[in-house]
Amino acid sequence: MSLDVYLRGNHCSHCDRSDPIYERNITHNLGKMAAEAGIYKALWRPDENGITTARQVADAVEPGLVDLKARPEHYKQFDPENGWGSYEGLVEFTEDYVKVCRENPEALVEVSR
Repeated sequence: MSLDVYLRGNHCSHCDRSDPIYERNITHNLGKMAAEAGIYKALWRPDENGITTARQVADAVEPGLVDLKARPEHYKQFDPENGWGSYEGLVEFTEDYVKVCRENPEALVEVSR
């Protein structure tokens, strides 16, 4: 199982269509690590936490990303035992996602779990 994140732009209010901007996938096995960093809700469940735009994702996730990078040994203890996912993978995913969110702050956020 995995998490798919999407950013969409140029939303048309007439037909409810929007253009894809970004799509990325990460394993659910990193959910515990993300929760420890305080970024799980913003990444995995933005729709349940009032997060609708890329700016909101970036604002919610950046503090946890800073902590992830500052304390790698702490977070590596949450690496999945089955080998699917890693600390490095979560950091890379989160850095990339936040970068694209900052570049497209008004993009709409969608997730599939």
